[in-house]
Order: sequence, then C-alpha cells, then structure tokens
Amino acid sequence: MRPRLLLWPPPLLLLLLACTAHTVGALPGLCDVMRVLQEEQDQCLQELSEENPGDLGTEQPAPGCKGLWDNMSCWPSSALGQIVEVGCPQFLRMFTGRNGSMFRNCTQDGWSEIFPRPDLACGVNVNDSSNEKRHQYLMKLKVMYTVGYSSSLVMLLVALSVLCAFRRLHCTRNYIHMHLFVSFILRALSNFIKDAVLFSSEDVTQCDAHRVGCKLVMAFFQYCIMANYAWLLVEGLYLHTLLVISFFSERKCLQGFVALGWGSPAIFVASWAISRHFLEDVGCWDINANASIWWVIRGPVILSILINFILFINILRILMRKLRTQETRGNEVNHYKRLAKSTLLLIPLFGVHYIIFAFSPEDAIEVQWFFELALGSFQGLVVAVLYCFLNGEVQLEVQKKWRQWHLRESLLRPMALSNSFSNGSSGLAHSTKASIPEQSRATCRNSVI
Repeated sequence: MRPRLLLWPPPLLLLLLACTAHTVGALPGLCDVMRVLQEEQDQCLQELSEENPGDLGTEQPAPGCKGLWDNMSCWPSSALGQIVEVGCPQFLRMFTGRNGSMFRNCTQDGWSEIFPRPDLACGVNVNDSSNEKRHQYLMKLKVMYTVGYSSSLVMLLVALSVLCAFRRLHCTRNYIHMHLFVSFILRALSNFIKDAVLFSSEDVTQCDAHRVGCKLVMAFFQYCIMANYAWLLVEGLYLHTLLVISFFSERKCLQGFVALGWGSPAIFVASWAISRHFLEDVGCWDINANASIWWVIRGPVILSILINFILFINILRILMRKLRTQETRGNEVNHYKRLAKSTLLLIPLFGVHYIIFAFSPEDAIEVQWFFELALGSFQGLVVAVLYCFLNGEVQLEVQKKWRQWHLRESLLRPMALSNSFSNGSSGLAHSTKASIPEQSRATCRNSVI
C-alpha cells in the first residue's frame, strides 16, 4: 500500500509544470514525492517495530499513546500528558525548503490533533490565494518558454539550412555559428523531451517504470545545456582570437573548438552521472538536492560565462582603442563600431544573468524562472537572426540566388511558349516527317541546358 498524499492542494502539484530541473532547489515531481513518502513510511514502521517488539497491534502495557504513522509524519510512542514534537515531513521540505515543527499531546483519549496545522507549520498555506497566483504565473511561464523554444527551433533550422546550402558561406566563422545553432536546437529539443518525460502523466503507478530511460533523458538534457554554454564560449574565444592574433591556423583552431564545444560537456556530464549514481541515486535525477554534486555541472557553466564576460570586456577595450587611433580609416571605423555594438548585445545574450542568479536567495526564484525559462528560450531565435538573417554576406548570397532563379525562370518562359507554338503549328500542318519535331525537341533541350 502506498501512503495517501494528505493536505496537498492541486494548484501546488501543477507548479511542477514549470520546474527548472537544472536549477538547485527545483520543485520535485509527483513520483519523487510518493517515493519519499514511501521511504519515510517504511523507516517509521521499522522504528516502531523496534520500539515495540512483537506484534504492533498489541496494546501498550502502560497508559500512554502508541506510536503511529499518520500517512505524513512518524509519531513515536509517548507517555500520558507528554507533548511530542516532530519536524516537517521531508516531502514538504522538498517543496518549501522550510524546517518547521509540529506538535501533538498524548491525552487519555489518545493523540490530539496536530498543532499548528502541517501546511502552516511547514510554509504551505492551502488557503493562501498566493498559491493560485503562483500557479497562474508559472502556467504563463510555461506557455512563454514553449513558444520561445518552438520559435527558436524553427528559426534555427532555417538558419542552419541557409548556411549549409551556400558553399560560399562555408568558412571557419560560419562553421562555428552552425555548431552554435545545433547546440541551441538540441537545447530546445531536450527541454521538450524532458517535459514530456517528467510531466506527461501523474499516474503514480507508473513511477517505477522506465526509471533508467528517465535518467538518461536528464543526462542528455544536462549535456545539451552545457554544450550550449560551451559553444557560446567558443564564439567569444574566436572573436577574441581574431582581434588579438594576426595569423593563426583556422583549421586547427576549429578542431580545438569542436573538441571544446562537444567534448568537454561530455566529460562533466559523465562525471555528474557517475556521482549521482553512487552518491545521490534519487528519483529521476531531476532534483539537485546535493549542492556539491550539482557543482559538477554548475561550476563549469559559471566558469565559461565568466571567461566569456572577461573576453567581451577585453574585446570592447581593443575596439575602443582601435577607434581612437588616427590610422583607422572611415570604413574600418564603421566596422569597429558595428562590432562593438554587437559585442555589447552579446554580453547579456551569452548568459551573464546565470551568474547573478547562481548566488541569488530563494526569494528571487520567480525572477530567476522568468529569465531562465521565458527570456532564455528566445536566445536561439536572437542568435539565428543576428548570425544569419542580419548577416550581410548571407543576405548577399540569398539575393544572388534569387536573381539567378528569377532570371532562369524569365528565360525559360518564352522558350516554353515558342516551343508550344511550334508544336501546335506542326500539328495543324499535319507534317508527315517525324524527324522535324524530334529535332525541335532536341534543340529545345540543348537550349535549356
């Protein structure tokens, strides 16, 4: 028998929809709550059996209150007139992070009612309208990040197709952009897969099914997050290298960037997965309660953002110095100004806000969710627009291709009309020579080629 989930309002269960699994203190899933309750029940019954040897159903020899499990907390046996204190249930602490206390009196009629109420003592007020407001807020966030990741996914796929289609756009800079697009695509897909796996059903009978697959999905999700930040770092490194180093091997540089962008996240995610398996093999690995293990993921991400921020500041310093020099020509000044503006735009785009919220208090969790979920989901869209659709080279190649296609269509149209007219004339003349239409079609084919 699984324990019943008491005093748990439906609006709070729906908060799970906006859970950010890559953030410390993320809200747990329903299956994790049921698992924790089951573990606490088993531990409580074991302690009570050791406290009262023999059959638990026998009466206490001395007056008092018999220990019990009330489907939420474990109350040890107590003497008559004693006040017993227990801490908040672990599943409530998972949601609120608050360590409160609950009390019961042992009376002649048995255990008294719990005071204060468990929801109030543990920071979950079922009558508080703020729960409903928070639920509505998180539902809006879910809609926003779903729209954001969907639009980013579409635009990134189009941008990736454009860069792959034109050979003249194949260079080291655009290769790095293409890898960055792929990392954003994987990040969007991993979010959709994670939501589908974690929040598709609230059927607790399926909680133990597909546990390995669920952990693999979370490992893939963490890898996509880290790979995305790694390629953002690669973008900063390449831009800095262009300005600082005059001559370098772009081929070897690209190989090193590929190893950094796709290889380094695999190492950290593998280390995180091994640590979770041996030290914190809890649930679907979507709750990061152990901060030391979570820093295996969080630490490299923060480090990459810090390095990127330092690189961007140095890039701006170099650009400002070049703009102040008298040797800089008019075209170069405009080029450096555009580069400086784009760099300033990329600083917040490349995740500097992550560092701010990494050390923020729990009171700012809703603001963090807004930046991480709502605004962060549109990062891929902005990157696709900046690096592809607003790119002058890309626009020039697309315009050339459009003009070539339009010119080809305009040339083929009169040829097709003249061909149909000649075929109609030969049909009206009832020509008996078969070689004439064959020669006409051959000439038309040759002219088309």
